[in-house]
Amino acid sequence: MIAVLLLAGCSSMEVHLSPSGRQVRAAYVDSVASCQQVGTATVSVTDHVGPFARGNLSVRDNLEVLARNAGAGLGANTVKPLGPPVDGQQQWGAYRCPPGPLPRAVGTTAAATPASAASAAPQLQPVEPAQTVPLRTEPLQVQPVSPNPAPAATAPWPAGSGSVPSPGGG
Repeated sequence: MIAVLLLAGCSSMEVHLSPSGRQVRAAYVDSVASCQQVGTATVSVTDHVGPFARGNLSVRDNLEVLARNAGAGLGANTVKPLGPPVDGQQQWGAYRCPPGPLPRAVGTTAAATPASAASAAPQLQPVEPAQTVPLRTEPLQVQPVSPNPAPAATAPWPAGSGSVPSPGGG
């Protein structure tokens, strides 16, 4: 009975992105210095079901969906977290940004950076995608091993050295 109630509780925590929320992007590492802030939204979800903590990733996903929905209600096309989630609650900035991709914010915090700081930051050039290269081109060499190796016939010390007595007292 308890398991059914817990499963019912988990399914009711599903958060859906609204059609207008689909038009709002989430900017985590992007700079919003060229954008106009239109407001802030504090969103919250349940981060515990009884004594059990929900997964951090699902809580963050739900918070982002709620922030995008709230941003659409504020007339924003971009939202950015203003801090980390705490107890299932997070504050987001809502921004109206020019069309096109946002520049990456280098070495900044989650909060919006002033325009002067963004212009002083070094501009990074795009990097080519990584390529994989095989380590070996020749086939793997396999050598069979005998299941019952013969015992070694040699002693672990040199024969006739005289410094170590031979077994058997000789």
